[in-house]
Amino acid sequence: MIRVAIVEDQRIVREGLIAVLEDEASIAIVGEAANGQEALHLYAQELPDVVLMDLQMPVMDGPTAIGQLCQRWPQAKVLVLTTYATDEFIWAALRAGAKGYLLKDASADELVSAIQAVARGMTHLAPDIAAKLVAGVSNPQPESLTPRELEVLHLLGRGRSNSEIALELDIALRTVKVHVQNILGKLGATNRTEAVSIAVRQKLISLT
Repeated sequence: MIRVAIVEDQRIVREGLIAVLEDEASIAIVGEAANGQEALHLYAQELPDVVLMDLQMPVMDGPTAIGQLCQRWPQAKVLVLTTYATDEFIWAALRAGAKGYLLKDASADELVSAIQAVARGMTHLAPDIAAKLVAGVSNPQPESLTPRELEVLHLLGRGRSNSEIALELDIALRTVKVHVQNILGKLGATNRTEAVSIAVRQKLISLT
């Protein structure tokens, strides 16, 4: 029996996934979470075999949660289920430690197969995602920013304070501070102003 935890901020999607997976005899749903922070607590309590996780969520996004999960529990197996098929999201998830990447237009059979593969320790990528990687369409940098870090960076470029960013993105102030420090480190900047300047030069953000 594969014990699965579902991490998805939209309740109707969570309920749909549960309805689909409950019909599969080899899978048992052990819990659900609406954001990355809840996912960490859920994992600590249940230690599921596979975590089925969305990427764009409030409080703590998917890539950040995946990174923390894999750091705290190296045995964690995360299968991303998302609508995003862009290079930015794919590499953010895979670099964070995701073992699989599936799109939400996948069939129920594809979803079950992906969960079973990841549970066995295999990597499972949606065909379109695998094709992009094999074709070399993506050319990620080792220290590129996560989707959430890019959101924070955009707001830094608009002159927002940490408190304002926390309010606008609906995340904790301490989480914003962590993102800012990560941004500075990845961009090689010593302060927020320099980080914004570097980001503009690298065309990561636009101030217009």
